[in-house]
Amino acid sequence: MESGLTKLDLKEFLDNKYEQYNQKVFIESDPIQIPHDFKLKQDIEIAAFLTSTIAWGQRKTIIKNAKIMMENLDNSPYEFVINSTEKEINKLYVIHRTFNEIDFRYFIKRLKEIYTKYNDLETVFCLTDNSLNMHSSIHNFKKIFFNSDHPIRTTKHISDPNKGSASKRINMFLRWMVRNDNNGVDFGIWNKINKSVLSCPLDVHSGNVARKLGLLNRKQNDHKAVLELDKNLRELDKFDPVKYDFALFGLGVFEGF
Repeated sequence: MESGLTKLDLKEFLDNKYEQYNQKVFIESDPIQIPHDFKLKQDIEIAAFLTSTIAWGQRKTIIKNAKIMMENLDNSPYEFVINSTEKEINKLYVIHRTFNEIDFRYFIKRLKEIYTKYNDLETVFCLTDNSLNMHSSIHNFKKIFFNSDHPIRTTKHISDPNKGSASKRINMFLRWMVRNDNNGVDFGIWNKINKSVLSCPLDVHSGNVARKLGLLNRKQNDHKAVLELDKNLRELDKFDPVKYDFALFGLGVFEGF
């Protein structure tokens, strides 16, 4: 770490920023507001999974298009996923950049099969060892998700750390589901995964701030950068390293740090 700050100073600075941004007011401008409309575990999972899948680009646009997705699902995502007919699924539409109705329809069909077999998404992420990190679990989840007749174009919408991706969106989804600090932002509805093994959802904003603070040397925002950032954030808080996503993101987006 070469920010000019001692590790203790850096920790204090980031802890303060985490507390500043990990507040309910954060929800108002963030895509996490979409799953916050629901109470049932499966509704929250599906809304969060679909919203995080299209979470790139302008946040206002992400929120607008995620709301359209929920309206498509009659604002009851789990009930729609479980009970929808092929005809109803084939009427679904959404366009978010490169995510279109072909992708959306496959996602709903596959979620229907997965929920019928496993009952929730948490179980699928726990089929491989996640005692150190979630990377093999994400890789395995992608394998399971596309272990069905699928459009080749749709595979790009779930990243794979084993192929070098930072997997920003799925790491964000996991943060939402696993972290629970009673602040009312992240949901903490999954209890089989320890928040200590989560990775920061690395994007342009958090990456740039991490480099300025000496938490990251690698230039690309890829899987190797995630491993480097994981290591440094765990030195600051081994129990909840990904809480610093709030600090890095807030500094980058709201403060132009």
